[in-house]
Amino acid sequence: MELPPPQPRKGEVHVAVEAIGVNFADVAVRMGLYESAKHYVGWPIIPGFEVSGTVHALGAGAHGFQVGQAVFGVTRFGGYASEIALPEAQLFAVPEGWSAAQAAAFPTVSLTAWYALRELCKLRPGARVLVHSAAGGVGGAATQIAVACGAKVVGTVGSARKREAAREAGAEHVIDRSQGPWQHASRVLVPGGFDVVLDAHGAESLRHGYEQLAPGGRLIVYGFHGLLTRGKDSPSYARLALGYLRTPRFNPFEMTGHNRGVLAFNLSYLFERADILAEAMTELLGWVRAGQLRPPPVSTYPLHEVARAHAALESGNNIGKLVLVP
Repeated sequence: MELPPPQPRKGEVHVAVEAIGVNFADVAVRMGLYESAKHYVGWPIIPGFEVSGTVHALGAGAHGFQVGQAVFGVTRFGGYASEIALPEAQLFAVPEGWSAAQAAAFPTVSLTAWYALRELCKLRPGARVLVHSAAGGVGGAATQIAVACGAKVVGTVGSARKREAAREAGAEHVIDRSQGPWQHASRVLVPGGFDVVLDAHGAESLRHGYEQLAPGGRLIVYGFHGLLTRGKDSPSYARLALGYLRTPRFNPFEMTGHNRGVLAFNLSYLFERADILAEAMTELLGWVRAGQLRPPPVSTYPLHEVARAHAALESGNNIGKLVLVP
């Protein structure tokens, strides 16, 4: 699709896009299942939550960057493009030595992990954290952030080939879900229960995660990837219905009695919160400079092969992040 070049409005920056991060939320957007897409944009819609590139032009009042400067940032949809205009508060300077692909792969997963662990949990040293999909984008970032905060991490992965990536991120123990029910292994490893469980799978794993919370523990939900059928262009409504029925309903009386909590969020609703973005990115980039947080491993695809990139993501075989290159 050809559109006219964007014109930056007041406070916006026109970016020539060099790389685009691919997230599982993009798959949900494509299938018409992403609620905030309906709330903010509607259809037709251009997916994409994160980009990197160079500053092409500045709108009135935008003065934090220079033309030609390498930047990366987040966008509430519209990232699958060769050019984009973004509010200045949603852009940040690319760390020294990073490629455009690394920069594009960083913000969405890192902000998701940061918000879960720092904003919602106030993670403390010594906390016991369970991270599902610890070799993926958010899982890898969450593992590194938890370790940087002094926490102990148990990670789960979907296959043996992903074990090493989770360990490199800092997981003390790694559970291979393909070898049997993860909840049995995690209960043996941490018999006292977890202070935090991060879950984007949904349905049955939420019940097991909640049951393994220690007193005062929190289950953080940020997605329902397990409800989607792998390798399909459209959702399986039978699978969605079954997953919905299997998803636990948390009783506030029971939660109060056992001193456990359940929190959920959608990062795309937070992009206009310049204060949260600034606080989060200041801490994240501080960990980057200290060598405690690295960009995820990336695999690149040409933008015109976005269908192939989505298929690779849905396969569940990838490690780290997929990135589109215009």
